[in-house]
Amino acid sequence: MSSDSMPLSDPRDDFVWLEEIKGQTAIDWAIQQSQETCRRFTETPGFAHLRSALFACLNSATQIPMVRKYGNDVYNFWQDEKNPRGLLRRTHFDDYRSASPAWQSVLDIDALGVAEGQEWVYHGMQVLAPDYQRCLLHLSPDGGDACVIREFDLTDLCFVAEGFSLPLAKSRVSWIDRDRLFVASDFGPDALTTSGYPRIAKIWQRGTALAEAETQFMAQPTDMSVIAYHDDTPGYERNIVGRMIDFYHREVFLLDPQQGPLPIAIPQDAKFSHWQQWLLVSPATDWTTGGATYVSGSLLAIDFAHFMAGDRQFTTLFTPTATTSLDNYSATRDYLILSVMEDVVNRLEVLRPAAGRWQRQGLGDAPDLSKISAVAIDDQSNEFFMTVSGFLQPTALYYGVLGEENPAALPADRPRAAAIIKQDPSHFDSAKYQVSQYFAPSDDGTRIPYFVIAAQDLQFDGSHPTLLYGYGGFEVSLEPYYLGSMGLAWLERGGIFVVANIRGGGEYGPRWHQAALKQHRLRAYEDFSSVAKDLIARNITSAAHLAAQGGSNGGLLVGNMLTRYPELFAAIVCEVPLLDMQRYTRISAGASWIAEYGDPQRPEEWDFMQAFSPYHNIDSAKRYPAVLFTTATSDDRVGPGHARKMAAKMQQLGIENVYFYENTAGGHSAAADKAQKAFKMAMISEFLLSYLL
Repeated sequence: MSSDSMPLSDPRDDFVWLEEIKGQTAIDWAIQQSQETCRRFTETPGFAHLRSALFACLNSATQIPMVRKYGNDVYNFWQDEKNPRGLLRRTHFDDYRSASPAWQSVLDIDALGVAEGQEWVYHGMQVLAPDYQRCLLHLSPDGGDACVIREFDLTDLCFVAEGFSLPLAKSRVSWIDRDRLFVASDFGPDALTTSGYPRIAKIWQRGTALAEAETQFMAQPTDMSVIAYHDDTPGYERNIVGRMIDFYHREVFLLDPQQGPLPIAIPQDAKFSHWQQWLLVSPATDWTTGGATYVSGSLLAIDFAHFMAGDRQFTTLFTPTATTSLDNYSATRDYLILSVMEDVVNRLEVLRPAAGRWQRQGLGDAPDLSKISAVAIDDQSNEFFMTVSGFLQPTALYYGVLGEENPAALPADRPRAAAIIKQDPSHFDSAKYQVSQYFAPSDDGTRIPYFVIAAQDLQFDGSHPTLLYGYGGFEVSLEPYYLGSMGLAWLERGGIFVVANIRGGGEYGPRWHQAALKQHRLRAYEDFSSVAKDLIARNITSAAHLAAQGGSNGGLLVGNMLTRYPELFAAIVCEVPLLDMQRYTRISAGASWIAEYGDPQRPEEWDFMQAFSPYHNIDSAKRYPAVLFTTATSDDRVGPGHARKMAAKMQQLGIENVYFYENTAGGHSAAADKAQKAFKMAMISEFLLSYLL
């Protein structure tokens, strides 16, 4: 039974009752706390104007409508003031590249909500190739990860009567063909892992009951989840099944119709994908096979069929260095586009297999301290979209074609220069600001990069309100992006914004991530605090004017700034956080992150974990910075219990300036629409300035 439906108890924890997500006593507490926080920070002279400006910014009619292409049409999900929950729409691909596309409405999520009496939150669709007439729509009742899944007809623009339909769950589905799905869902007793994700994968035949679907593969109860999906590449159709053992380890199998699951014998910690006849592998640790050793973070290619037959002679497509890593890659029909980062600034390379070799050319470099990325538009052509953006540079969208004749008389095997087709609007005067990159020495001497976005005429006098943002986990990289609404909420109000690229992230590949795993977790916090100290040492700001902000794993990060380094900060914004690391595996999807943090049920692991469990390190004798905890009742990934308990415990200990705000909808993003996002951003800005000025 879940914590939603039964009282909780723990003799070591006076506030465990706040983990009951929808328990009435816990809800009443959250409402009362949220009302007090709103009175304090939303009834200020500047709040209403800022919220209005942010709402207008987020709803700008001239923002780029990003799309996915299916057949000859592209689909876009659009939200604005008129369509707060959103409009799924489409246009012809050629028309999309024009200045004013003619959009056709596919599904109005707001109208659907009215008709069905449920305020749906759209969570995406899966479209069936090759005719693209059917899709599976994912709809959340509150913005949480759990969704209902319903089959939708993209020709008749209606839900399919007696079509595929799954009730609310954290289901995973994949089209096999028009009449069959891979489905992993909550099938009843023993169908979920201890992390709350599906552990059984079945094939479901149209016209039959879900209970009659045939089991194809089962993960272990203690695994994170089962894997099951269909690759529909013409001529290379494959079914893949397996088990996610934890966040970073998996066993995968090729599901053969006659022989059943055949092991794909790659390291459990390796990332992998397949592209036409190729198997692409990126090992997280050094891998010796076939008489060669391939380093952590490299990208390897081999013919998939040859590999399954025993061949281990890989071609190395990318090898990292001390300052470079592979950010991601995308495949067109004939090319791979690699994004390579060097000191958190990236460039693009294009690879093509031909005559037994892989040819390589450059495609583009980012402007100074900016971000460039490219993705294939589909896998039937060599067309691609490219975006260029920066902290002060609104996103520009380019369209290009790889390997075709070029009017500029480039050779046919060279990429065609991409041309800009759309441009996001500016929301603040970027000419007033500058972007700088610095490197701070961490406690062990490691060089930690960070970006500073500040006024052009910045005076290094230590007086500037400064917001330091970080994440530092799950191999997630914090790269340059257009600040947009943050420019309005912070830069235009006199603030400095700082992004720290600490260990635990992926900025320098797997090694950067692994350096802060489990017993090494404190390194991430040492890195972040070292950036704070470096900002103070450079006289960019001072402790009296410095704040830290982070969400989810970043909430754990700034929770540790609160408890371990309170002297460095005047304010903390801790969003949808993990904070109680002794009970985190029992809250929502927490058990799925044991590979990142450790297992507190093992005494030898709790010995090191308690050092970075903010909930257990509050000391009533210490002086703490002001802190604002934000969460959502509907967050079924981290769960609101962490933030609730931390705020309640600090308040009980008599610690001053502890604030809490809980939105109802929005799931792990804590905002279901742009109005909620604008409200929260304005409230946070008011909170920060009230303590940093």
